[in-house]
Amino acid sequence: MRLFGVNWRNNTKGRFKVSLIGLVVFAYLLGSVPSGPILARLTGAPDPRKVGSGNIGATNVLRSGGKALGIATLILDILKGLIPALLAVRFLENLTAIALVGFLAFLGHLFPIYLKFRGGKGVATAIGVTLILMPKALGVTLLCFFAVAFLSRMVSAASITASLLLPFWGWVWGYPRPYVILSAAMALLITIRHRANIQRILNGTESKLGKDSKTG
Repeated sequence: MRLFGVNWRNNTKGRFKVSLIGLVVFAYLLGSVPSGPILARLTGAPDPRKVGSGNIGATNVLRSGGKALGIATLILDILKGLIPALLAVRFLENLTAIALVGFLAFLGHLFPIYLKFRGGKGVATAIGVTLILMPKALGVTLLCFFAVAFLSRMVSAASITASLLLPFWGWVWGYPRPYVILSAAMALLITIRHRANIQRILNGTESKLGKDSKTG
């Protein structure tokens, strides 16, 4: 079976060379695909860029288009990070190069070329990347996410906390330095993307689960 020019049945890492540049470009372009707006248009739901917080991520799509659309957006955004990372692990040997591919997929979601570089906050795509590169660290981090979400009822607080804990858990589990650095870079950008949420948390006005809000 051939996919993207690769014979998945017969080729192995040692016998098939994939250009790092090609993977980086592919990762960015796939990461740039705006899952939420595309699904909204296909289903006739409101464009998430024009309602609620204006964010293209799963949380705002869930509020504007319902649970099914939100879950579908979440899955597709995770796949945008998972697929490039999986390809990188299979066809590249240099760990820094693998991390770079994952980072470009993540950057694609934040700064999508198809939306004039106005993208989402990157949480779901980061999950996809780390599911391949740092699965144990991701597992513990997700437990932290659900704990904070349950206690605070705020997805934003849970996302920020979990992203900042990811590099720590990556270090605890002994993952390679390029992967830990990648997780730290993603955590920094995710936190920056949530700066408006942070201000609302400090002001006590951040939206909570189970309540309608235009913030996200």
